[in-house]
Amino acid sequence: MNNYKSSAELKAMAKEQLFGKYTTAVGAFVTVSAISLVMSTIPVFMIPQGSIVYTVIYYLVSFIISLFIGLFASGQAFFYLKVACGQQVSVGDVFFGFRLHPDKAILIQFLLSLASYLCTAPAAIFQYLYLNGNSAVMVLLMSVSLIAGCVILIFVSLLLSQAFYLLQDFPDYSAKELLKMSCHMMKGHKGRLFYIELSFLPLLLLGLFSCCIAYLWIIPYMNATLANFYMDLVKNQPKEQ
Repeated sequence: MNNYKSSAELKAMAKEQLFGKYTTAVGAFVTVSAISLVMSTIPVFMIPQGSIVYTVIYYLVSFIISLFIGLFASGQAFFYLKVACGQQVSVGDVFFGFRLHPDKAILIQFLLSLASYLCTAPAAIFQYLYLNGNSAVMVLLMSVSLIAGCVILIFVSLLLSQAFYLLQDFPDYSAKELLKMSCHMMKGHKGRLFYIELSFLPLLLLGLFSCCIAYLWIIPYMNATLANFYMDLVKNQPKEQ
């Protein structure tokens, strides 16, 4: 019989596991955030804006850069799985994705980034047409496509959410196999994960009033909870006969 832990239980576990490791977790978060920020601003300063050609180049370069974020996503999965398992961690753990099959991490991130761009592309196109034509119809189309795109993106993100964790436990599996495993594991649990993520919204909103300083503690807490969610899924997977 499956005995999945509640959101409150997973959060309580995360708090306990982070005790004595928060300084390291904050350091890891700052490191990844700083590198991601620098990488994300490269297209802004290197590519001039103005025409549709430059806009396409901007998004293409941004997409390529986003693939490297997958290496840090893999490293963070490694970091927080160690936290969830009660192991010692270091800030350097977030770079583990560069050593553990970086090609697979990039492939996983490729699909995630592609899904993100495909889901938001229609809204971006209608926005461009609106700015150049000022049509009320374009505003409506942009709004509808944005909402539809967000719904689809959330669904896909939930389906593939366990891929980077699975990469740590099954490094010999291909990226395709890891993504399939994530989809299989998330059957019947997408709503549960969405609820857990949504439950952090009040904390994230309150964090804005601290000029986002509180995010130094909120994000590690959230990441540790999500790692425990993965561990809970694995623990309750039916054993093969």
